Amino acid sequence: MDQSLVNNFVVRFANVNGTGSASANSLFTKAIFRMGVPVTPKNIFPSNIQGLPTWYEVRVSEKGYLGRREGIDLMVCVNPQSMKEDVASVKAGGYFLYDSSKPIAAEYVRDDLHYLGIPMMELCNQAYSDARQRQLFKNIVYVGALSALLDIDFKELEGLLAEQFEGKEKLIPSNIQALMLGVNYVQEHFAYPLPIRVERRDLLGDRILADGNYACGLGAVYGGATVVAWYPITPSTSVVEAFTHYAQQFRIDKETGKRKYGIVQAEDELAAIGMVVGANWNGARSFTATSGPGLSLMNEFLGLAYFAEVPAVLIDVQRAGPSTGMPTRTQQSDVMEAAYASHGDTKQVLLFPSTPAECFSMTADAFDLSEQLQTPVIVLSDLDLGMNDHVSPPFEWDDTRSYQRGKVLDAEMLEQMERFGRYLDVDHDGIPYRTYPAAHPTKGAYFTRGTSRDEYAAYTESGAAYKRNVDRLLRKWDTAKTMVPAPQHYDRGGSEKEGILFFGTSMYAVEEALDLLSEQGRPIDALRIKAFPFSKEVADFVLQHERVYVVEQNRDAQMRSLLMIELNEAPEKLVPVLNYDGMPITADAVVNGVLGG
Repeated sequence: MDQSLVNNFVVRFANVNGTGSASANSLFTKAIFRMGVPVTPKNIFPSNIQGLPTWYEVRVSEKGYLGRREGIDLMVCVNPQSMKEDVASVKAGGYFLYDSSKPIAAEYVRDDLHYLGIPMMELCNQAYSDARQRQLFKNIVYVGALSALLDIDFKELEGLLAEQFEGKEKLIPSNIQALMLGVNYVQEHFAYPLPIRVERRDLLGDRILADGNYACGLGAVYGGATVVAWYPITPSTSVVEAFTHYAQQFRIDKETGKRKYGIVQAEDELAAIGMVVGANWNGARSFTATSGPGLSLMNEFLGLAYFAEVPAVLIDVQRAGPSTGMPTRTQQSDVMEAAYASHGDTKQVLLFPSTPAECFSMTADAFDLSEQLQTPVIVLSDLDLGMNDHVSPPFEWDDTRSYQRGKVLDAEMLEQMERFGRYLDVDHDGIPYRTYPAAHPTKGAYFTRGTSRDEYAAYTESGAAYKRNVDRLLRKWDTAKTMVPAPQHYDRGGSEKEGILFFGTSMYAVEEALDLLSEQGRPIDALRIKAFPFSKEVADFVLQHERVYVVEQNRDAQMRSLLMIELNEAPEKLVPVLNYDGMPITADAVVNGVLGG
């Protein structure tokens, strides 16, 4: 057997949205994961509620490559609407598994494919009388068929069903029956397993399978958040759902049973961010979650928080824009909007997670960073990271960790002061001291405003006072450069002639591309940016290389533009490598961008 086909293939499921296929496809992914084999799924779904084609793509990789790969090795097609496209997407020599309850049209038959017809609907009609069951179990039938065709351990499927239906054990036998319908049909009609197959490994260690949105929600709880205000928007809604789920576990007073958290669904995104800013000003740790259109609406309040120096945390799960764009497709296209959110001279702190573990840790860290810097912090995730499961390091937390509230004066400190200066740069780091409302009967901050003021928060239209204030904010920006997460360096033994810069979920494609380039005799060093403002390491990396490829998932090379502006770099030195079709970038796209550059 060709070992290159073992644990090294891509399966795509073509379904109809709203037919219950998601749980069946997830069952397939998790079974392979539990066999110790690296696996990464991509859910490709429409923005309507029901009826249109949806796809679920699973890459299995012995080498642990977790980015999307071009080319489908096995297509599971149960949607006639998309069959023409689905047949065309399979690699020559690949496999096309379809529901043969009805004959396949001649136009969908290719000489270079292997066809596996299984009468899924017919099998379900014979086995089940309920119409809804027939539709749902049709999906389970093809999972059973795949377990035989790909040699997936059936015990893993049984274990997953037991976990899924814990407390509802009466549902398990009918699901096992559906799996066996698929298994039995394959055993009676096909040679199995296929050359592409799964072999048990121990390649995952303690890694977990998780999605970024739930990691952000949990990170907010661990980060000390007690208030969330939001307006639902794809693909960020499950961040707040996750926060709600975990807050109900960890934010309930054990003695009284009272909730120690507040969740407000606002009338729109503008109201949501206003509530977040107000809660933070009052001393609570508060956040919101949104996507590009919501970020646009939040700009005014983000400017207020920046200028009045009020902490706030925002989780932006990016999607394809502009306007409504493609709400259920991924992009990294909010970079410039987030970096300079609001009018005037404004700069916002950004964090760029690449894994669910980083979604957890960076969200938790964002609250400390926001309060220490007294400014908004925006966590820039994306739909791919937020809504898809990823193999991730386990989440880590130090139980001895204490929250860093920054420069906050209490009543005793205020009493010892002759006069409190809210915007005085006492420590020459650009960060002033603040108070919580009513910390002292006569001293401290009681109100805040977005108009110009002097060092003692007194309203003024003095140009000199305004300039002193915004210059101090720039000093604080320089301080922030030393506090944000450092970039990750990939030393591949490359030369000083060229390097690669990237961020976020582009990591998966770039890490694989670095191996491919090394195999072709062109090793290249790389740097993963984790935050904005750019630290000295980012500036040094650009300075040390003659040409730097900037990999990102948007049309206008927004990170490249940000690097040009902030580092004052020449455009010709920074070469864009772009992907913006709404699908995650692939390693081949990165390699082609470098070789073609």
